[in-house]
Amino acid sequence: MSADAHRHHDHDDHDHDHGHRHDHDHGHDHDHDHDHGHRHGPGGHVHAPADFGRAFAVGIVLNTAFVAVEIGFGLAANSMALVADAGHNLSDVLALVVAWLADRAAKRPPSARFTYGFAGTSILAALFNAVFLVAALGALALEAVQRLVTPEPVSGPTMMVVAGIGIAVNGFTAWLFARGSKGDLNIRGAYLHMLTDALISAGVVVAGLAVWLTGLVAIDPIVTLVVVAIVLWGTWGLLKESAVLSVAAVPPGIDPAAVRAALTSLPGVTALHDLHVWAMSTTEVALTAHLVMPDGHPGDAFLRDAAAMLEERFDIGHATLQIEARADGWCVLEPDAVL
Repeated sequence: MSADAHRHHDHDDHDHDHGHRHDHDHGHDHDHDHDHGHRHGPGGHVHAPADFGRAFAVGIVLNTAFVAVEIGFGLAANSMALVADAGHNLSDVLALVVAWLADRAAKRPPSARFTYGFAGTSILAALFNAVFLVAALGALALEAVQRLVTPEPVSGPTMMVVAGIGIAVNGFTAWLFARGSKGDLNIRGAYLHMLTDALISAGVVVAGLAVWLTGLVAIDPIVTLVVVAIVLWGTWGLLKESAVLSVAAVPPGIDPAAVRAALTSLPGVTALHDLHVWAMSTTEVALTAHLVMPDGHPGDAFLRDAAAMLEERFDIGHATLQIEARADGWCVLEPDAVL
């Protein structure tokens, strides 16, 4: 990623509301980043393939086919655990479709109206998938409770065979996304959905074996409730982080106090205000800040080095720095309460 450092000069005859005139200085060349497919996630570095299109296509096809198989066998075996697992897998198909659309949209170039392009759709996709999964879990839990009240016979061996296939399908799909799961919240959502399903399928195998050996049909809905609890626990982090990023909060992996300290420690900087750090997407972080430098503008080299420092230390790849010579409160954005 490149980091854009912007030069701003202090003039008594202000050109607009904030009294700043802007021209642009691109901090450093970014061709090498594109050549190596270096992708940045909020708060951490990761080297991952730039395009997960094939992984999404394979995952959607495999999981759609498995959902059809699982629903059919689940109804035939009268297994609530299999039907519940199929319902969760169906939600994963939708999750993969939404994540894929967001991943493609995020790659579209910016325009005059959408100056950041559609990068933010990856955050919306992660939030949608988390909310949708929580809603699906509520429906599954309700059905499981009803089965506890009114037990019905199930076929343990059928549960075991179909869920065993699910372990293979979901485990393989999760592996397709594993390399990008640490640096992209959108990809991580897809990865967690698939990994969780593999674990759930393992739980269904255990339930099928227990029903087969003991004949206790109540084990089936009990396992379903356990599955719901496990998935909800794993989904909470995704829901929380995507909700935080959707309101332009500082990404979880970045310490705003450390960013402030790093900027104020730069040579010639005596004060800092109007600092904002937010995620433009699930892989890109932006920053704006006003630096007070009484000795005047230090030149392009300072901006280049500052941008490089922010990218190296905090994965902030899009920095906008405004230089101000006066520290007498003339800037209307200096108070912390002013956005």
